[in-house]
Amino acid sequence: MQIVRRIREWRYAGVSAAFAACVGAGLFLSGAKVGGVASFADISAAGAVGLPYSAAVFTGSLVRSIAAGTIGDNIVKLASLALIVIIKMFLEPRNDPKLCGINTAVSVLVSGAAVSAVIGELAHKLVFYGFYGGVAGFAAYSASRLITGLKKDRVADLSGTGGLSCSVVYIMAATSLCSLELPAVNIGIVFCGAVTLMGAYFYKQTGGVLCGALSVCGAFLASSAAGMSIVLLPAAGLLTGYMHNRKPQTAAAFFVGVCFVLNVLTGAALGDADSMIDIICGALIFMPLSGRFSDKWIRTGDDGTVMLPDAINARMGFLSDAVLDLRRESERISEMLSEGRDETREIEDNSRAVCSACYRRPFCWKSDKGNTLRGFRRLAEMAELAEESFPAELDDCLRKKELLAAFAESSRERAAAKLMEMRFSESRELLCEQLKITEELVRSAGERVDVRYSHSVSRSVRARLEKFGFAPSQVIAYYNSRSRLLTEIYFPADSAPVDGRRICDLIADELRLKMGCTEPVCTGREVRIRVFEKPRFTMEVCASSACADDSQENGDTHTVFTDGAEAGYVVLSDGMGTGRGASAQSSLVVSLFRRLVTSGADVGSAIKLINSVMVTDPQDESFATLDAVRIDLDDCGLTVIKSGAAATLIRHRGNVMKLTAPTFPIGIYGRSEVYVRECGFEEGDIVIMFSDGVSENAYPFIKELLLGGDDLRHIVGEICRKAHVFDHTLHSDDVTVIGIKVTS
Repeated sequence: MQIVRRIREWRYAGVSAAFAACVGAGLFLSGAKVGGVASFADISAAGAVGLPYSAAVFTGSLVRSIAAGTIGDNIVKLASLALIVIIKMFLEPRNDPKLCGINTAVSVLVSGAAVSAVIGELAHKLVFYGFYGGVAGFAAYSASRLITGLKKDRVADLSGTGGLSCSVVYIMAATSLCSLELPAVNIGIVFCGAVTLMGAYFYKQTGGVLCGALSVCGAFLASSAAGMSIVLLPAAGLLTGYMHNRKPQTAAAFFVGVCFVLNVLTGAALGDADSMIDIICGALIFMPLSGRFSDKWIRTGDDGTVMLPDAINARMGFLSDAVLDLRRESERISEMLSEGRDETREIEDNSRAVCSACYRRPFCWKSDKGNTLRGFRRLAEMAELAEESFPAELDDCLRKKELLAAFAESSRERAAAKLMEMRFSESRELLCEQLKITEELVRSAGERVDVRYSHSVSRSVRARLEKFGFAPSQVIAYYNSRSRLLTEIYFPADSAPVDGRRICDLIADELRLKMGCTEPVCTGREVRIRVFEKPRFTMEVCASSACADDSQENGDTHTVFTDGAEAGYVVLSDGMGTGRGASAQSSLVVSLFRRLVTSGADVGSAIKLINSVMVTDPQDESFATLDAVRIDLDDCGLTVIKSGAAATLIRHRGNVMKLTAPTFPIGIYGRSEVYVRECGFEEGDIVIMFSDGVSENAYPFIKELLLGGDDLRHIVGEICRKAHVFDHTLHSDDVTVIGIKVTS
C-alpha cells in the first residue's frame, strides 16, 4: 500500500500513466480494421493529443508493426504518424482541435501520395488517400475537442456540436474494439451492450436509442457480421429506457430478455449464442458500474436547467428594480421635507404680530420699507438677540422689546425644528440605506450562477435520507464550475437534525465521495444543511490572544467557517475599548457576518446590513472593526475585506506585503465603508491578521518571522507574546493574532 501511495503522490505519475496509455493505444489500434482496411484510429489518436503523447502512439504502432513483420503493409500509416509528430514539433505550438485535424489530414494525404508515387499508383490512390485523410482528420478534430473539454471544464459536452464530437469518438472506439479478434467474446459488442444499457438507464429512451444506434454504426464499420449481430440494439435500448426508475439488476435482466425476445419475434441474428453471450457480459459489467456512474463528467444541455435560472433572474431583477424605484421616491420626498426655513415667512409673521397695532406701520413698511426690511432680516439672522446689538435700521422702532421677544421665540422654534429635522433626516437616510441593501440582496440572489444541476444525484440522496428516517423538504444537488459536487438539503424547522454530520456520512456513503458539511442555518421556518465534496485546498489556521492589562475578558472575537460552496472565511472583529462591552460588540459583528454569508448574502451587502444594525443600537457609541479573509478553496484565490481594521501582512513568493484600508469601523455612521481587494496567493503562502493591540512598530519583527520559517503556530505565538514590547502607549489594548496557510 505504501508503494501504491508513493506512486500516486509522485509528481509525474499522471504524465507517466498518460504516456503509457498512449503507447498501449498505438499497440492496440494499429491492428484495428475499418470496412476491411487498416483503421485510421491510431493516426487520429496521435493527431488529437499533444507532442509527447503522439510520439507515444507512434512508438506503440511501430513496435507492433515490427513484432508482426508488417512494416511494409503499414508504411503509409507509419509515415503519417511520423509526419504528425514532426509537424507537432515544429509547426504546432498549441494543441488546438482545428490544427490537430488539419495536421492529421495533411499528414495522411502527403504520406499516401508519396508512397503511391514511389510504387507508381499515384493516380489510382490519390482520391482514396484524400478521403482517408479527411475522415482521419475529422476524427482527430473530434477527439482533440473532447480532450480539450475534459481538460478545461472537466466535463464531456454532449450538447450541440460537442455531441457530434463525442459520437465520432464513440463510433471509432466501438469499431476498433469490434475488430479485435478474441476466441471467446467480442469485446466491442460487450462494450456496446454495456454503454447502450447505461444510456437507457440514466438517460431514458433517448439515451438508449442514441447509444444503440451509434453502437450498430460502429459495429458495421468493423464488419457486417458484427453489425448484424446487434442490429436491433437501438430497439432494446428504447424499451429498456422505461426501466430507468428500477434497480440496476432489474434493468439489466430486462435488457437481456428484450434482446432475446426481439430475436425470437424477428428471426434476426441477435439471439445467436455468441452475440447473446456478449450481451449478457455487457449487462454484467453494467451492474457494478451503475453504482459508480456520475453525471459529473457529462453535460447534456437540458433546456429546463437553462430556462429556470433565467426566469428566476428576471423576477429577482424586476423586484430589485421595484425596490430601487421605491428608494428613489423616498429620497425625493425626504429632500422635499428637508427644505430650508422660509425667512420671508418668518419676517411677515413677526411684523404682523408686532407692527400691526403700531401707528408708525404705514411709514415703516411703505415710505421706509427697504430700510425696515433690512433691519428685520438682520434680526432673523442673529444668533443671539440683545438690545445692544439691535439693528441700526430700526433705531426709530417704538416696540423694540416686543420685536426682540418675537424673533427670540421664532429662533427657538427654528432650533427645535432643525433638531427634529436632523433626527428625521438620519432616520430617512438609514431607511434609504436599508432599502438599498435590500435591493442589492434581491439582485444578488437572482444572479445566475455557473452550476449544473443533477437530478439523478438529488434523487439518490433523497432516497438515502428517507431510508434512514430523515424527511427533507427539498434536496438540490449540483456541480460548480470546477465540477465539484454540492448538495443543499432543506428540512422543516420542527424536524431538522441537530447537526449535519450524520447527513454528511449518509451522503458520502451513497456517493462514495469524501464529503464535508456546514453547520445548519435556520431561518425560523426552515433549516438548510449544505454538504459538499471536499475541495482541493484546506486552510490551516492558528490563533493566539491576550487581554489588556486592566481587563478580564478579551474584547476581540474571531471565527473560522466555510460557506459550503467554494470559500473558507477567517473573520476578526475588535470591539470599542476593552472588556465585556467590547466583546459583546465584536461578537455581534462576527456572528451576524457569519450567518449572513452562510445564508447566501454577498460580503458587501452583509457588511452594510450589519452596519445598519449597529447604528440603530440604543447605546450612545457602539462600533467594532471587521477584518475578514476569504480563500477560494478550489483555486487558492485570496480576498481581503476590511472595515476600519488593522493592517494585514501577506507572505507571497518570498515577499511580505502590507495591506491597509482607510475605512471607518462598522457602526460609526449610516453609510458603511468596505475595502475589498483580491491578492495573489498560492499554496504555502501565509496571511497574518491582528487586532489594534499589535502596534505598527511590530511590523518589521513580524516580517522577519514570516521570512524566517513556515511554523504557523510559532509565528503567531511569538507575535502575541511580544506585542507589548512594541506598544509604547500608556494603556494596552486586547491582542489577537491569527495566521492562515493554505495546504492541499
